[in-house]
Amino acid sequence: MFIENAFADGGVGATPDLGMNLVFIAIMFGVLYFMLIRPQMKRQKEQKTMLEALSRGDEVVVAGVLGKIVDLDDNHAKLEVAKGVIIQVQRGAIGTLLPKGTIQ
Repeated sequence: MFIENAFADGGVGATPDLGMNLVFIAIMFGVLYFMLIRPQMKRQKEQKTMLEALSRGDEVVVAGVLGKIVDLDDNHAKLEVAKGVIIQVQRGAIGTLLPKGTIQ
């Protein structure tokens, strides 16, 4: 008439091993680092190097607009986007450096 309490067996696998959990977390962090963080840092470094190496006459892309650099200072660049049309953009907005002769 009375039901006895049932207790779970305290044997193998009853409690997760802390060491295995730490190893799993370390492996996941390593995967995230090599798949996400490291490539992003590499891309940022390449972008910074490209922006520092800009000079007059370089052909660049800014938000889909092609232009040739006619003047540079520390923070801004003046681009000639058409004959006689010059726009001023922030240096950090320059997305891509094109090979010479791309713009006709």
